[in-house]
Amino acid sequence: MKKLIIFDFDGTLGDTRRTIVTTMQMTIKELQLPSRTEAECASTIGLPLAGCFIALFPALHGELIAQCAETYRRLFNENLQSVKPQAFPGVVETLEALKHGGFTMTIASSRSHNSLTELTHDMAIADYISFLIGADDVDEAKPQPEPVLKTLAAMHFKASETLVVGDMAVDILMGANAGAKTCGVTWGNGTRQELEAAGADHIIDSMEELLEIIAKE
Repeated sequence: MKKLIIFDFDGTLGDTRRTIVTTMQMTIKELQLPSRTEAECASTIGLPLAGCFIALFPALHGELIAQCAETYRRLFNENLQSVKPQAFPGVVETLEALKHGGFTMTIASSRSHNSLTELTHDMAIADYISFLIGADDVDEAKPQPEPVLKTLAAMHFKASETLVVGDMAVDILMGANAGAKTCGVTWGNGTRQELEAAGADHIIDSMEELLEIIAKE
């Protein structure tokens, strides 16, 4: 039976798409870069911040990429005041049920550790989460297995006891590369087809379905 559940954050627990896309487009405008659509910006969610801008602008050099990331962080913090991210429907209730069921829950995300700490408190889910891994906590981000492997080492679990839950192919690949089972969610930024192609062991359409998946594991 699975004992540890490692969640992605953006698009899985937190509905941050509007804040992220708005901030990306504001960053692009402020730095006078060619405009990108909402879909183009959203397709990079789940990558480390620098990787988002590299994906959007492959020809940019390192210094400008760093400027993009710095500008994004400033604007994101400003936007949080007016475009407040929320937990997806069923998230709080499901996390509570899992905690009462004796499961350990952690987060492995491509956003910074400090941002994760702040947002989990804002969404009133911090009390359910035992450990956080941000992009600045690893050398090799998703889809590499390091975020999962570091979590296993810190929390003293085996991969065979672990389920990785996320909305993007990189989440599924990260879990599989670490030897864990995986569960894709369809309410985030990835499609069912992308999750299937990445090899997700399970795919769910609502957070509550996770309880059924866990019971079968």
